[in-house]
Amino acid sequence: MKTALRGLGWALAAIAALVILYELWIFLLVLWWSHFNPASTSFMRIRLEELQEKRPNAELRHEWVPYERISIQLKRAVIAAEDDRFIEHEGFDWEGIQRALEKNQRKGRAVAGGSTISQQLAKNLFLSPSRSYLRKGEEALITVMIEAVWSKRRILEVYLNVVEWGTGIFGCEAAAQRYYSISASRLGAEQAARLAVMLPNPRKYEKQFGSRLAAHAERIRERMVYSQVP
Repeated sequence: MKTALRGLGWALAAIAALVILYELWIFLLVLWWSHFNPASTSFMRIRLEELQEKRPNAELRHEWVPYERISIQLKRAVIAAEDDRFIEHEGFDWEGIQRALEKNQRKGRAVAGGSTISQQLAKNLFLSPSRSYLRKGEEALITVMIEAVWSKRRILEVYLNVVEWGTGIFGCEAAAQRYYSISASRLGAEQAARLAVMLPNPRKYEKQFGSRLAAHAERIRERMVYSQVP
């Protein structure tokens, strides 16, 4: 019995050590990316693998652009659409989460998530699109790391450069080129609003941008003037 308990204790200690090492590795990457741009993300690698299952020579469309070369209209639109308290919170919008829970309760299903830009960035950089309590817990921990190390400006810069905007389309420069044949720096208010409302499901909305989504884009365009941008 004692031998079994001792073995269990060693196994648990080994697992704990591996978890700590994994989290330390993530934190070191967060520190590195506070000054250097990530060349790829977990989401990018997953999507590329999916594309290459059908077309072995498939490639992603992605081009990094610095914060100064991203349209202020897009920054405002994304904040208005995805996280209107981005400047105020420290990674988690508790009011937004409460509103999302209430909305899901009324609908009887998950229709709203309440995730902030910081949480979405944590997921995009390190995790997968799958949903589980374990993944949400890891997302929360990485969000705390990012908010502790990065400025809001850096968070928004990286997010706009790595977020998925369609099949094989990542980042605002590739999106601007794909949908409007212009650079991200030249996006106007209407174009920015339409791109922003695609973010919850970009691979669906690139094919089906209907009247409801267009109306939502118009509401976002009207709200953009109130967006606080870092």
